[in-house]
Amino acid sequence: MSRLLSFAFLISLVPGSVAAQTPPPPAAAPAATPNGRPPRPPAPTRDPATPGYVTAKDLPDGANAPINVDGNFILGPTHNPAPEMTVQEGVPQGTVSTFTMESTDSKFYPGIAREPGTFGRPDPANPTRMVVSSHPAPYSRKVSVYVPKQYVPGTEAPFIVGADGPDKALFTALDNLIAQHRVPVMIAISISNGGGDAQGSERGLEYDTMSGLYAEFVEKEVLPLVEKQYNVKLTKNPDGRATMGGSSGGSCALIMAWYHPELYHRVLTYSGTYVNQQWPANPETPHGAWEFHEHLIPNSPVKPIRLWMEVGDRDNLSTRDDYHDWVLANENMAKVLAAKGYHYQFVFARNAGHTDRTVKQQTLPQALEYVWQGYPIKK
Repeated sequence: MSRLLSFAFLISLVPGSVAAQTPPPPAAAPAATPNGRPPRPPAPTRDPATPGYVTAKDLPDGANAPINVDGNFILGPTHNPAPEMTVQEGVPQGTVSTFTMESTDSKFYPGIAREPGTFGRPDPANPTRMVVSSHPAPYSRKVSVYVPKQYVPGTEAPFIVGADGPDKALFTALDNLIAQHRVPVMIAISISNGGGDAQGSERGLEYDTMSGLYAEFVEKEVLPLVEKQYNVKLTKNPDGRATMGGSSGGSCALIMAWYHPELYHRVLTYSGTYVNQQWPANPETPHGAWEFHEHLIPNSPVKPIRLWMEVGDRDNLSTRDDYHDWVLANENMAKVLAAKGYHYQFVFARNAGHTDRTVKQQTLPQALEYVWQGYPIKK
């Protein structure tokens, strides 16, 4: 049985040309990690005008892309927080309640962990695969539920599911956007991962696996608890359901909608891990989430998914194989989404690293408005 730790508190919480700009200085080399893992070398600064990248419209420094225009955009190097990312006087503030879920109660994810002090290493027989030592391990996860002040208890509401919760920035943005009638009155469900990262971890298993399992876990084990505990009714209409996340949480957001488009139509990702992080390997998708732009999207009928995505010019890069360049992966995503006629918006952010906090502070309100275009908003 899930152990409820419920509390409530107020949240303070058209394609064009690319103009050349002087690139920002490269990031400083990271210090050695506490667990002894070799530090990841700093990623190079990528130029949005690189041959093979999509043609994108260069925005004035500090400006965001328009909320109702599909396509590719380049953010300038200055990232100031949008006004909607801070608490505004007189704006109704929603409540956030948190409960805990135990792995022993899950039929989907009983729990795994990588062996202490070990890391995945390329398989000598196939460098695109990782050799990992992993074992069963229990976990606890927090689920934070945001309910806006304007919500009428018991009425059906749209909602957004977020990875790596709690996401206080999302809750603050929703307070302000809902009050200004710029997005619908929605519930936000911010789910923490099961622990660890990358291959062999519970988080990696949940977020990087190319299947419908995580969406099914949310549908069968998380959402019923949310409705029961907080007297909310979550819509069954996939057009009123959104997913979001950063890094592997971002690829997970698209995975949820791709494998279950009858559940989700709207997706928002920062530095989406559209690369090969999947473990265990699956012969149906041998390159993990890289398969989205390599095969799945180009070779499949168009699905009813609306997607906003961002990548930083200094986003992650591993040269161990050809499937771990986050910038190229997101560029490829933009290319295939455009070719198939999807409604999408791709933002290439200058002066930005992986899941860059300042970029999210600048863009999240606009991204949410873009993702929810076409959904009715009650005035």
